[in-house]
Amino acid sequence: MAEPEVIAPWGEPIVGLEHSPLDFYATLETDIKLLEIPKAELSRVSFKEAGLLSADRQYLRVKRYEHTFDICGAPFGRGFFVSWWLFGQQGCLASLPYLGALLRPTTYYSIDTGLMFQAAVEHAVHQALQTTMETKGLRALSAEDRKPLMRDFFRR
Repeated sequence: MAEPEVIAPWGEPIVGLEHSPLDFYATLETDIKLLEIPKAELSRVSFKEAGLLSADRQYLRVKRYEHTFDICGAPFGRGFFVSWWLFGQQGCLASLPYLGALLRPTTYYSIDTGLMFQAAVEHAVHQALQTTMETKGLRALSAEDRKPLMRDFFRR
């Protein structure tokens, strides 16, 4: 398998928000399931905070074909931090010249459904965050705060 390519990272600290990451993930999972995203798979994954002996940090993973969101919610300082990493990964055969284009060509449909997946998961993250913030009496994020850093989504 080729290394995954980060397409769109995003993160935002919410000063003054005290919340459990597991409760945030539960709200987010509900919001994602309500969207009925075709072929989306949800799971929890753990990553080390630093080296081998460091603590684990749990993320919510949302996967659809070669695109994956790893979403983090975590207490940080005087608040709560939410981030996501959207990345893509091609299978070994798909990365081969000519053969990859025959097996899984880039089409308007594949681009559109990839963008739909990205927009749907981003919407669910912001909805879960807004619900959490409103419950705690905090102001929702502005449109500028919600923008991810974009890279070429379908570069091959």
